[in-house]
Amino acid sequence: MHPNPAAQAILITMPHSHYAEKARWALDRLALPYREEPHVPLLHRFATVRRGGRSVPVLVHGAHRLTDSSDILAYADFLHGGGELYPGNAELKREVQALEERFDMELGPHARRWAYAQLLPQRRPLRRVMSRGVPRLEAILMPMILPGVARLIRSALRITPQSAQSSLERVRGLFAEVDERLRDGRAFLIGERFTAADLSFAALAGPVLFPEGGGAAYFTLDEAPQSMREEVLRLRDTEAGRFALRLFSQERRKVLGDSA
Repeated sequence: MHPNPAAQAILITMPHSHYAEKARWALDRLALPYREEPHVPLLHRFATVRRGGRSVPVLVHGAHRLTDSSDILAYADFLHGGGELYPGNAELKREVQALEERFDMELGPHARRWAYAQLLPQRRPLRRVMSRGVPRLEAILMPMILPGVARLIRSALRITPQSAQSSLERVRGLFAEVDERLRDGRAFLIGERFTAADLSFAALAGPVLFPEGGGAAYFTLDEAPQSMREEVLRLRDTEAGRFALRLFSQERRKVLGDSA
């Protein structure tokens, strides 16, 4: 059955997830109607598993279930008529998709691991960001389940001081690659306009930049440990960091029009 772009979708998220922000940004930009359903970590599984996913984001749109952020971007672009997040030119489209996959597979996981390593001990602000907008019962349960959630995150992401440092080095390396790509003065990573590559880089860099203007729940710089603040400021002061923050400022709230 051909999907109806005007039908409201459901986007299942965790408030602080940068992959959920990637999907949210695309839906907002392409003016596709949706209702967000945020959940705290661990309890989100009750919503995702019954829709065919495990982690977030999951997009439910009629009979369609999408359980990967890149699939959600491609689906949103298709519903909008195509050619917005992915260029019509086949070669440029392949370049965009290759960069998006690189950021999905490297920047997203390594930014997440390093950020969690710094922030998991900060329990009070951690509760705040993880429970923003969630159902009232989940917010009530959050203080009780947070210690277990933190242990599960450390185990699942294999967070140690050594792995966290290694992830930070990978993030720095990816930022350096983006620095080099931007060195010629280009405004966007591929071609002459905003694409899924730009969106993916900015959204997935969120945990190491604490950007303003997005839809994800992040710590404030004042809430982060001093060593993390210093590293965030260093990353912000790169060409890649300034680029991502500019995208949040100039592109995050831009809406391209109705999909009908």
